[in-house]
Amino acid sequence: MGRGLWHSLSTSGLLLGTLFFAASLTPTLLPRSFLTQGVLSGCSLATGYGIGVFASWLWAYMELAQPKGHLLRVAKLAAATGCAVVAVIFVAIRVNRFLPRRVSSVIGVIAAAALFWSVISGVLFRVALRVADASFQEYDELIEPETEPPTDALKTGSSASLLAWNELGRAGREFISSGPTREDISAFSGRRALEPVRVYVGLRSADTPEVRAKLALEELKRVGGFERSVLIVVTPTGTGWVDPAAIDSVEHLHHGAVASVALQYSYLASWLSLLVEPGYGADAARALFNEIYGYWIALPKDSRPRLYLHGLSLGATNSEQSTDLIEVLGDPFAGALWSGPPYSSRLWRSLTDRRNPGSPAWLPQFRDGSFVRFMNQDGEAAGPDSAPNASWGPMRVVYLQYASDPVTFFDYRSFYREPEWMLPPRGPDVSPQLRWYPVVTLLQLTLDMLMATTAPIGYGHVYAPAHYIDAWIEVTDVRDWSPEEITRLKQHLSRP
Repeated sequence: MGRGLWHSLSTSGLLLGTLFFAASLTPTLLPRSFLTQGVLSGCSLATGYGIGVFASWLWAYMELAQPKGHLLRVAKLAAATGCAVVAVIFVAIRVNRFLPRRVSSVIGVIAAAALFWSVISGVLFRVALRVADASFQEYDELIEPETEPPTDALKTGSSASLLAWNELGRAGREFISSGPTREDISAFSGRRALEPVRVYVGLRSADTPEVRAKLALEELKRVGGFERSVLIVVTPTGTGWVDPAAIDSVEHLHHGAVASVALQYSYLASWLSLLVEPGYGADAARALFNEIYGYWIALPKDSRPRLYLHGLSLGATNSEQSTDLIEVLGDPFAGALWSGPPYSSRLWRSLTDRRNPGSPAWLPQFRDGSFVRFMNQDGEAAGPDSAPNASWGPMRVVYLQYASDPVTFFDYRSFYREPEWMLPPRGPDVSPQLRWYPVVTLLQLTLDMLMATTAPIGYGHVYAPAHYIDAWIEVTDVRDWSPEEITRLKQHLSRP
């Protein structure tokens, strides 16, 4: 069996597979555990080996000269030996960061041998499938602790509500039952506060997005949402989740005078929706916006709330698509805060590609900044040298994004070319040691995207309350907080 396996190995596959394996050990956007590094290196090795096998087949198909006999055996032995040496060196270098040199060298040899054998025998592939299957099964079976329906008649899911508590979904019940109360907000700020209004319509509340959107409007009217000064149409992530860091912060900033309404359109993880069907959920977001906006424009302008849009991750993509900006020019909504916009977000992509010359792809500057601005953990993008930032126009759009967020900066084109966000100067949270490698960088970013929500808060795809506060101040024009109070609020909301 061993002799047969040896003869079946591809020399070009071994060479290219090892190069991919070595490249996979270099830094990328997010730190990796030993498990995720093993998965990435195994996939990189298998991909390189597969490309090498295809190249060898194509060479033979074109009837070009090939080494045979003794020459072939020598070439294969030299390739295998060289591959093993390269693999051991790269593995030992990486492990040496954590362990003594000789210990790491021994571990490197064992790990390299095990990895090569796992890929060749198919063991790694089967293990990866089992791990993925177990993860999805565990998530699917996860049920939140039972919580009682709210007793306040003005809460969604109460006995007076148009929506049943058990039909809101896990994320919906979490959204309604969490967040600061009027007492919480007033106790922190020392000022009078209102009870924030939150409305959520679950996927099981009605059969179609249109009917669910009508229920959302009627529930919002019932609980007095249009009587608040700020109204936010929220598009949740693929699972239906609404980031509490985003909503809690804006409710504090406006002393509870905020109403937010969200419509669930899926229970799948956002990354899965992005990979399988990037446009999933846009119809639901559009249905909700049409209902809310249609009612909002009929209200007197001097007494209606300021209307904003918000979405995180896949929610940002779908929120972008919920309206055509040209259609609302006659009576525009006040603005939008879109955080962690995925690579597939059309408006984000267009604005980034058309950014001012000299501004980096990871924090663009678009024209004079009167319509849209980009922010990260360090604040806004700098204005153009030729002119200072203009004042805001009638609509304020802010993108909150981290340079280390692979959901935002994943790009299929990194398969064959270096992404622009890797060019200097790089983002403050991107390693200067990160390098681009054909094919391998795409695999690295794919794994990073799957692990994006495991990053520390304020990095990757985990957005911090402090940065949401800065973004909401820009979008909603908050003026009644002193710098000292803002700092204290950031500290308050950043506590576990």
